[in-house]
Amino acid sequence: MSDAPRGAAAPDASAGEEMPETISTYYRLRGLAPSARTKRRRRVRDDDENVPFTPGRDPHGVGDVLSDLTRMAGWNSQLAREDLVRQWADVAGVDTAGHTRPVALADGVLTVQADSTAWAKQLQLMRAHILTEIIRRFPDAAVETVRFIGPDVPSWKWGPRAIPGRGPRDTYG
Repeated sequence: MSDAPRGAAAPDASAGEEMPETISTYYRLRGLAPSARTKRRRRVRDDDENVPFTPGRDPHGVGDVLSDLTRMAGWNSQLAREDLVRQWADVAGVDTAGHTRPVALADGVLTVQADSTAWAKQLQLMRAHILTEIIRRFPDAAVETVRFIGPDVPSWKWGPRAIPGRGPRDTYG
């Protein structure tokens, strides 16, 4: 059994000498000689994706590609929440945003902290208007209600080291 060197053409089987089946199969699989036994036809494929001038072949804009990516990845709700915090001045108004800031958004409740208790009380009266604006602009944020809290002041009555009693009334001074 003699093998042809690599890159050489297959011996001609039509010259009268019969080639062993294993060698002819090897040459046929390597594409060195066509098989006399079977002629394979190339199949014409109808590949709609790669046919030019068909609908859907136009290039897409970057905005369309990014919106498809965020939708498929499930990022729309998180991005809507981030946009809500970033655009709080547009939603609540410039004057109101100067005295408030969103601090938390969990389980559909947006918590907004105000500079004073007076601002927190005023915003509670405006809750329906602000919530309507949030739902209109950011429907994917899934905000169901808004909670307004006053300024963050220290408290000695709560916490792991609190002890019952009158507290630190006479320690200052």
